[in-house]
Amino acid sequence: MEPRILYEDENVFAIDKPAGLIVHSDGRTAEPSVAEWVLEHYPEARDVGEPWTSPQGEVISRPGIVHRLDRGTSGVMILAKTGEAYAFLKQQFEDRTTEKRYRALVYGHPKEDAGTIEAEIVRIRAVPPRWGVARAEESRTHRAAITEWKVLSRGAAATTGEKVAYLEVRPKTGRTHQIRVHLKHYGHPVICDPLYAKGRPCLFNFKRPALHAYSLSLMLPSGESCTFEAPLPDDFKSALAHLQNAN
Repeated sequence: MEPRILYEDENVFAIDKPAGLIVHSDGRTAEPSVAEWVLEHYPEARDVGEPWTSPQGEVISRPGIVHRLDRGTSGVMILAKTGEAYAFLKQQFEDRTTEKRYRALVYGHPKEDAGTIEAEIVRIRAVPPRWGVARAEESRTHRAAITEWKVLSRGAAATTGEKVAYLEVRPKTGRTHQIRVHLKHYGHPVICDPLYAKGRPCLFNFKRPALHAYSLSLMLPSGESCTFEAPLPDDFKSALAHLQNAN
């Protein structure tokens, strides 16, 4: 299970991360990661980026990693080969000038065809760690998170008849689990999400949250504006084929 290179130049490279591959070690388990893959294929990027200190006090290397995807999320990531490229890309993510488009399959049919979810996200004391939307009575000490979405198609799972929607989702901010938390808050959690749709059936034989980072648009250090796209993985293709045939 390795990333596939979508684009590469002297400063950066874009990959299609498979679902199930962690971006970097969490300090608790020993398993393959994007970070290890980078060190193997791009050893010159070893000191590029910022390390992370785990709750256990271990300093985790994150070579070239500018942003991250959850373990179960597939799709586009961009990584830096040099310190200058890392700083250039990181600034765009901080300034919210990148455009990220995801594909998601969710339970139920939203009442509207499109909308925007704006709600603060806070960490919930739980094991494993989870996040949720801040309660109204909580002080507004947390940064607002914004997620835009629109319905691409509606259908049902052929095996159960349960209503399902296929969404395009555009997070305008980059909070932990943002899309997953916001869609749960809206009443339409991501299919097979073990944290935010716990106890619900994993329709279409999904083995992970049905969330895919479909495209990423930003400016490269060369000054060129680019959009990188990761094709839908096989589990999405299979689900959509059955969704399209559903009544």
